[in-house]
Amino acid sequence: PVKPSRLLLIWLALLLVVRIVLGAFQALGRELPSSLISINWGLLLALLALAVIDAVRLRRLPSPRIKRQMPGSLALGRWGEVKLEVAHEFAEPLKINFFDHVPDGLAFEYLPTVVELQPGHVSQLTYRLRPLERGHFCFEQCEVNLPSPLGLWSGTRLLSVRDETRVYPDFARLYGGELRAVDNWLSQLGIRQRQRRGQGQEFHQLREFREGDSLRQIDWKATARQRTPIAREYEDERDQQIIFLLDCGRQMRSHDGELSHFDHALNACLLLSYVALRQGDAVGMSTFAGDEPRHVAPVKGSGQLNVLLNAVYDLGSTQLPADYQAAANQLLARQKRRALVVLVTNLRDDDDQVLGAVRRLSAQHLVLVASLREEALDTLRQTPVQTLPEALAYCGTVNYLNERVELHEQLNAHGVVVMDVRPAGLGAALVSRYLDWKKSATI
Repeated sequence: PVKPSRLLLIWLALLLVVRIVLGAFQALGRELPSSLISINWGLLLALLALAVIDAVRLRRLPSPRIKRQMPGSLALGRWGEVKLEVAHEFAEPLKINFFDHVPDGLAFEYLPTVVELQPGHVSQLTYRLRPLERGHFCFEQCEVNLPSPLGLWSGTRLLSVRDETRVYPDFARLYGGELRAVDNWLSQLGIRQRQRRGQGQEFHQLREFREGDSLRQIDWKATARQRTPIAREYEDERDQQIIFLLDCGRQMRSHDGELSHFDHALNACLLLSYVALRQGDAVGMSTFAGDEPRHVAPVKGSGQLNVLLNAVYDLGSTQLPADYQAAANQLLARQKRRALVVLVTNLRDDDDQVLGAVRRLSAQHLVLVASLREEALDTLRQTPVQTLPEALAYCGTVNYLNERVELHEQLNAHGVVVMDVRPAGLGAALVSRYLDWKKSATI
C-alpha cells in the first residue's frame, strides 16, 4: 500500500486554504485578479501531476534485501539479541522505517526503528527479544516503509524473511545457586563410592569414561576411534533408572508468580535430571493429560539432558483432567525394569483414582509423589480473620487442606512417599530427597 506523506498533505492543505480565502473574497463581492485563481488551479494540477509521477517511481523502487541473524534457541524470560542486515540497490541515501513481525509470546525492544541506507553499503540494526512462553516460534515477515523519490508518498512493503527459534526452560537461571550447591554436595557426600560399578565378566555396553571407573575398564580401541576415553560396562552395573511422570492437565495451570505450576514442575524435573545424570543414573520422562502424551525412555549420559529438553521444551498444560489410571497403564507397559517413578502433579481433595494408580505403580516401582500446593492456600490460612467473608474463605481453605492431607496420608499408609511442597521449592526438595536416598542406598 502507498500512503500520502506529510509533505504532500501540507501542500494540499496550503492550496486548499488559499482557495478558501479566494472564494471568501469572491463571496464578499471583492474584486480579485483572475490570474490568482488560475495560478491556484495550476499549482494544484502541477502538484497532482508530480504526485502521480512520484507514486509511479515509488512503485518501481526495488525492495531492500534483509537477512536476519538470530540464536537458534532462547531461554524463557531472558533477553536475547536479533541482528539484521539490510542490503539495497538505491543510488541515493535513504531513510526507511523498519519493523520486524515478532510472533506472539515474545516481547521486544527497539522496534520499530529508522535505518539510514547508504549507497554501496550494507546497513545493520539490532533489537532485543524476551520470550514469555516456551515453544517453537516462526518469524515470517519484515516490514519496511520506503519514501518516494520526491517525498510525496510512502510505501509499505512486506518482505518474506523466514527464521525459526526455540524457547527452552531457563532452569539454569532459576536454579543456578542450587546447581552450584549440588556440585559441592556431590563432592562431599561420597555417594559415588556407594555405587557398585560393573566389574563382572559379561560385557554389556560401551559408554564414556566416568570418574570412579578403573583403568582396566577402558576400551583402548574405542578410545582411539572416538578420541575420548571409552569404558566397558558389564552386567552387574548398579545404576538406577528414574522416570518422571509429569501431569500436563488442568490442575497444573495455577500460577504462583510469573510461572505456572507446570513450568515450576518442568524446571524441577530438569534440575533433578541434571543431578541424576551426574550420578550415572538413567533418566526418562513420560507425560499424561496433554494434547500429545510424550515418552522419553531412560538413558544415561550427559547428552540425555539435551534429549529431554528437546522433547519437552514446547510442552504446555491443557484443560484436560488428569487420568492417573491411564498414565499408570502406559508407564507399566513401557517400563519393565524397576525404577524410581516421580509423579509430579497437584493432588486435589477429589482425586480418588490416584490411590489405585499409585498402588499399581508401587507394586513394581519405587514411587515418589510430588504434590504441588498453591501459595494462595498458605496465605489464606495465615491471614487474620475479621469479617464474615474472610471467615468463610478461611474455613473453606482449612477444609480443603485437611481433605488433601487425608489423601496424602492414605498414600503414605500404602508405603508411598508424598512430598507436599510449594512450586518454587519443588526443585530443591526433589534433589534433597534423591541425594538422601542415594546416600542410604534406598535407590
